Amino acid sequence: MEFKINTIKFDEADLIMLPVYSEGNCLEDENLNVIHKHFKDSNKFKGKAGEIIGAVNVTANGVQDIVFVGLGSKEELTTEIIRSSFGKAIKKAIELKAKKISLKMIFSEKLSVEDTIKSLIEGIGLGEYKFEKYKTDANENLEIEVSISIDESENLNSINEYIDEASILVETTKFARDLVNEPANILYPETLAEEVINTGSKYGFQVEVFEEGKINELGMEAFLSVAKGSENPPRLIVMRYFGDESKKDDILGLVGKGLTYDSGGYSIKPTNGMDTMKSDMGGAASVIGAISAIAKKKLKINVVGVIAACENLISGRAYKPGDIIGSMAGKYIEVLNTDAEGRLTLIDAVHYIIEKEKVNKVIDVATLTGAALVALGVTTTAVIANNDELYKDLESASFKADEKVWRLPNFDDYKKLIKSDIADLKNTGGRNAGTIAAGLFIGEFVQNKPWLHLDIAGTSWAEQESSYYSKGGTGVGVRTLYYLAKNN
Repeated sequence: MEFKINTIKFDEADLIMLPVYSEGNCLEDENLNVIHKHFKDSNKFKGKAGEIIGAVNVTANGVQDIVFVGLGSKEELTTEIIRSSFGKAIKKAIELKAKKISLKMIFSEKLSVEDTIKSLIEGIGLGEYKFEKYKTDANENLEIEVSISIDESENLNSINEYIDEASILVETTKFARDLVNEPANILYPETLAEEVINTGSKYGFQVEVFEEGKINELGMEAFLSVAKGSENPPRLIVMRYFGDESKKDDILGLVGKGLTYDSGGYSIKPTNGMDTMKSDMGGAASVIGAISAIAKKKLKINVVGVIAACENLISGRAYKPGDIIGSMAGKYIEVLNTDAEGRLTLIDAVHYIIEKEKVNKVIDVATLTGAALVALGVTTTAVIANNDELYKDLESASFKADEKVWRLPNFDDYKKLIKSDIADLKNTGGRNAGTIAAGLFIGEFVQNKPWLHLDIAGTSWAEQESSYYSKGGTGVGVRTLYYLAKNN
């Protein structure tokens, strides 16, 4: 999909998208005014936020489709309304097999041109996404050109910059979705590592991959304990982007949970809880997507990403409930539940990124606990933080991306949940405060560095299609992490 400015006139387009406020619009074309008035008067289309209706227009060049896009009240317009409304609109346009789309630009006193353009591009670009790689009868992807109709008096150079940045974020978010949606027989630690190597070459960041022998040399016993049950060996994937050579000692660390498949191990999941467990590397996908966007946009920041990639399966070698295992940090852990495995891989990755890559702040992203869904549902990412300033940076970035986050408490009282009678820690604190306990378990390994833990268990996967989401991986976190890096 390509986004351009003023390349397709309204009467030459296959389809025109017309944003309409609920207060009503005076459209430039009389035919369009008549059609819009008909829908409004007959209560078929009121211009409510997210309301979509299709129609047909006759021009001198023939017949064209129209999609009216409801934005709601001018006074209540938000970037998320734009993103969601145009996500729905592009789905309608694809249904109508449009190839050349002309779109009337929105101007609002409430929103900047930059925020308007970016949310519009993201809505259309992400709304177009479908994962149909393995459907032999799937429709071929249409090569769609979207021309945004903008007055020549506007600063077109700046607008092109906004389009470029939004297009990068769309591209890298879609890539993250692809990674999450790939089945585990296709995407496993080795092939994930190969994918990241190719991605680094494409977007401009360095990649180093450690195989099992090197992981063992590093003393990553917690990570290797989770990996033992699978015949597919683990990989430690390290991504490095240094965009600010003048501040080599200032490095942001991103750690993504990379369980390419999670059966739960001997604490096995029910069948209906396993079919989507290819998505347990959603945190890794977010980190890969974010670093790709950061590198392609050449942001002046230094970022290192680490993924401890493995599978959690059952075999004669697999770790068991009741085991006591070590860790790269030297702490011992009592394993009470082999399905609380992500935190075990993350602690070694976090320790590695601090000790070996010398990052001075850490953000880990993980599909970690079902408790996050119980607490916050599927719309909001749970956050544990030990640093107010870094959390404020995250919150600001999340507002820009319209990806909701919510900070959970991290009082010392909660740490009692993960204290073991026979080891330094236990890997689960039971039913109570599950998301908090899991986050604080990782927090035991951050060495007082500024740290955020993002539990995306509820937000990384969509059970049904809506607005600019399709069923499957959402790519959540890519845009928020990008904006956090950009703002820093």
